[in-house]
Amino acid sequence: MTSGTRSKGPRSSFLEEARRAQIVQCAIDIISTHGYAQASLALIAERAGISKGVISYHFAGKEELIAQVYAEVITLAAKAVLPRVEQQPRASDKLRIYIEGSIAFIGTHGPHSIALLEIWNGLRTPQGKPVLDARSYEPGLEFLQNIFRQGQAEGEFRRFSPRHMAVAVRSAIDGVLVQRITYGDKVDLEESSRELVDLFHAATAKPAAPTRASRRPRA
Repeated sequence: MTSGTRSKGPRSSFLEEARRAQIVQCAIDIISTHGYAQASLALIAERAGISKGVISYHFAGKEELIAQVYAEVITLAAKAVLPRVEQQPRASDKLRIYIEGSIAFIGTHGPHSIALLEIWNGLRTPQGKPVLDARSYEPGLEFLQNIFRQGQAEGEFRRFSPRHMAVAVRSAIDGVLVQRITYGDKVDLEESSRELVDLFHAATAKPAAPTRASRRPRA
């Protein structure tokens, strides 16, 4: 039975939501510092200063807790980046803000980003198969593809495969995260952001029209 079915009033519901949020945050902390495999309910409970029974009151088990962690980190990242992207009228500015915001999120939400990667790599079915695979990227890839389609329709971007370019952008951002986790502050996130913005600007921009001088035949 979830906390929602046990609530007896607004105050009880508020307290239970606050406790759930605390447990999720402690799970993020433990996963980011100990790794997914070592993130037991006992460690999470110790971090929260509660018993495992309290976690069981709010979550059916580790699987439900991890699913909540994953959902909340994805939602947090989306809220931090996507509204600013959507405010931009031009596709090139949308792409720039998307890259800058995604890299900035790694810096401002390091434990969340690490936990997300740990869950991605560690979450398995009872048969040992990954729960999360490339299909989990589809919403984000579709968002990027819409940016590229807009840029092509408005004549701002050259012709290319929106899907392949979306995969390249997302893979490059994830690569920065892996480098940051491995090398820490040696990876300059601001520099990484600038380089990726420049890289994908060059990759998507339409070639400059040849000038009259460049069209003259050589003697």
